[in-house]
Amino acid sequence: MLPIVSRAPRHFLLALLSCLLLAMVCLPSASAQLGKPEGLYYKSWAIIIGVENYLLAPKIPGAIEDAKAVAQSFRQLDFDEVVELYDKDVSFRRLQQTLSDFLPRKVGRHDRLVLYFVGHAGMTQDLDGKELGYLVPWDAQIGNVSKSITFEQLKEFSRRSASKHTLFLVNAAVRGWEVSTAQPLSLEGRLAPEDDTERRAVQLLTAGDKGESLSQENGKSVFVQVLVNGLSGLADGNKNGWLMASEVGDYVRQQVVERSKGAQHPLFAQLEGDGDTVLIEGRKAAFVAGAGPQSQAEQRQAAKTQYEQAFALLQTGKLAEEALERLNKALEYDPTFGDAYVLKSYVLLEVIPNLDAAVSAAKLAVEYAPKNPDSQYTLGLIYEKRGQYAEAERAMQAALVVNPNYVDVYFSLGILYADEMKDQSKAVEAFTRYLELGGSHARARAAVAQQSSPAAPVVPSAKP
Repeated sequence: MLPIVSRAPRHFLLALLSCLLLAMVCLPSASAQLGKPEGLYYKSWAIIIGVENYLLAPKIPGAIEDAKAVAQSFRQLDFDEVVELYDKDVSFRRLQQTLSDFLPRKVGRHDRLVLYFVGHAGMTQDLDGKELGYLVPWDAQIGNVSKSITFEQLKEFSRRSASKHTLFLVNAAVRGWEVSTAQPLSLEGRLAPEDDTERRAVQLLTAGDKGESLSQENGKSVFVQVLVNGLSGLADGNKNGWLMASEVGDYVRQQVVERSKGAQHPLFAQLEGDGDTVLIEGRKAAFVAGAGPQSQAEQRQAAKTQYEQAFALLQTGKLAEEALERLNKALEYDPTFGDAYVLKSYVLLEVIPNLDAAVSAAKLAVEYAPKNPDSQYTLGLIYEKRGQYAEAERAMQAALVVNPNYVDVYFSLGILYADEMKDQSKAVEAFTRYLELGGSHARARAAVAQQSSPAAPVVPSAKP
């Protein structure tokens, strides 16, 4: 249990958490780059490639406008670097340089990378007769594979790239890659999302299958309209606040097939790894365990895990709101988890003040954790803050029945008697027991010393 003491010492935990947060904020920038990033990624990259006015191939009207809409979506997602390459900047040589030199030099191992391409694409066969897709640069002809970027080259780039998560978005009707064995893609449903975000992922989403015509509405690409909507958060199917690449893939496939009346079928593939690119990061407490723990033992274990994570969040300076969400999740799994009620009542008393909710949680703590002295002690502190002093005294005395040597309770009682109930004899009695048990607060020492000092003698006035 977190330490709970009265008056100035009672706020020790909050002061400690504030100092920890301040220390983290004030770290030198060089130190902040060591080890893992504070968030999911050090840096987020979006490389937007659009070819509309080909040198040797037919024009694709609206391609650059579509690409700019996608670029704006990633800016709204707070990507650090949004690099836009259009028409002449998408020459074969420039693309090769971007993939083989620029990105490998710039993108780090804790970064995420999204590469969007709109332009012509084609299909060929590799030496084994397998289908192989390729993307056509600005200065290449359709069918000239030697001057194009094949999917095999993209896969080779992704193998050499240090990025933790890589997502290819191809606004073209094409296929031709070796799909790895299907893995669980989404982070949702895992109890430890902090660990699962480290899993590497290389993923790909195309606008359609090979040979399909790409649908338009009002002169604009249906794929891009749906993609932009999905990236805005609409693809978050379970509404847990996390937007994953796999969710975007599912959303785009469903919406495009529906809006094209079955004429266009986007394809989503996991090219490497079993992770999932995070596009919008939600609260970690929003993750739940798949269909949820089923047996009573599983529910108790899940509740214990959530409780421990909430406790750790409070100790390490993370947001109290998230800790409270984890406590609520623990109590969903096990409504009789008394210690979770104790910690919840403390959070609602001292960290996120809500006295009505705090007293409700504390009463449940007393019911389900009667052998934990903090159940009654916290209830007493809440009553004191509500001005219910008689109830506060009874609750604190009940805490001493459970643990007669709970030093902090004696100090709180001394303050309650002295400041609120105006009973100095009881205050001194409580402070005396506090000091006997090893307490050292100056307020207690002064009260006891004053009581034990004999009254100053009255000096008679001199007779004239």
